[in-house]
Amino acid sequence: MPPITQQSTNDAGLNLILFSIPQSLLLQIGSASILMLLTTGKVSVKALESIGQASEELFRGDRLPILPFPDETESDHHS
Repeated sequence: MPPITQQSTNDAGLNLILFSIPQSLLLQIGSASILMLLTTGKVSVKALESIGQASEELFRGDRLPILPFPDETESDHHS
């Protein structure tokens, strides 16, 4: 079985025309972006829950104004 040769660390990473980006930097950027995405998701869920609770409190029956409804006897006299 032939020996497995490892790629040298100098060649690892993203090689662009003018410069190269090492793999460790790409891994750090990817990890940070995923962690920020997860944190943003949790914050968004909490914000939506609090907005939902606030709207539920707004539309509770004891805080709504009492509307004057016409009596049934008044509508019978007009017809």
